[in-house]
Amino acid sequence: MSDLLIRIIGHAGRITLTRPKALNALSHDMCREIDAALIQWADNPAVKLVIIDAEGDKAFCAGGDVAGIYHAAKGGDFQAARDFWRDEYRMNARIFSYAKPVVSLMQGFTMGGGVGLGCHGTHRIVGESTQVSMPEALIGLIPDVGGSLLLALAPGRLGEYLAMTAGRMKAADAIYAGFADHFIPQSQWPAVISALEESGDTAVIEAQKQEPGPAPLAENQDEIDRLFDGETLADILTQLGNDDTDFAADILSRIKGHSPLSMAASVEVLHRLRGSQLSMERALEMEYRFTYRAQELSDFQEGVRAQLIDKDRQPKWQYADMQVPPVAVSNMLLPLGDARLTF
Repeated sequence: MSDLLIRIIGHAGRITLTRPKALNALSHDMCREIDAALIQWADNPAVKLVIIDAEGDKAFCAGGDVAGIYHAAKGGDFQAARDFWRDEYRMNARIFSYAKPVVSLMQGFTMGGGVGLGCHGTHRIVGESTQVSMPEALIGLIPDVGGSLLLALAPGRLGEYLAMTAGRMKAADAIYAGFADHFIPQSQWPAVISALEESGDTAVIEAQKQEPGPAPLAENQDEIDRLFDGETLADILTQLGNDDTDFAADILSRIKGHSPLSMAASVEVLHRLRGSQLSMERALEMEYRFTYRAQELSDFQEGVRAQLIDKDRQPKWQYADMQVPPVAVSNMLLPLGDARLTF
């Protein structure tokens, strides 16, 4: 059975992820098939909009399917991962710049690669079960799939906070942080999809959206900005360590098992991206510098082993004392020359 259901119904190009038992994790083939459909529909006048959804209650998409590239790297093949990330990032860029409306309906876990698939369109819908996160620090990666763009644009220092803590956002927080647009109760999603197929008009979304309630991130914004305004990981850790609030102590407890190199590089990427030159392509190109080198130089292989392969949850990180040399971050983010990501 295919991992995707791609078809045209009425005025809508429909992309449905169909591997709920795997939490709809994205494989390399799935990324290529989605990208091919988007290219085909771009010039098809019958397709007025695109709808991306997923089967199952637990997850829209819990991330990229990285087990395969882990095992390939164990055998000395680093190119499999580089090809996967290259094609995935190109798909992310296409969704972001697509000339037609792209509607995503994101239930349950929407993590990592799921953010890249669901959070770059024009109409990003969340519901009661939605949990959005960029948990890459748990596996030795940095927020990628264009996630660094969303984090750089998030209010204040939420980007650093979410990248370092891998914090999960329910509907209200996802909307507040800029990862989603509209809250619609999930019981109404089938009717919304049918109306979109029939009309090809996104006005139906505006008619059905509701208030998601208060956003805890908004309530904690001042504290987050105060604790995460350092220039480097070392600065942020110093501020957290010198703060005597329960909030700071909770953050330190949450990040102690995360890859120090990943957190340091994430902070650096966000600082580089903010400003007048911020764009999706620049964000993806910066992310690719890290992921291109990830299996050889970062904690990625060890993180995947500990979290997904052996599942012992006992990763042996580089710089386990949290003292990450600036040169280690710089080496991960050097330009790639001829290997750079192109679009």
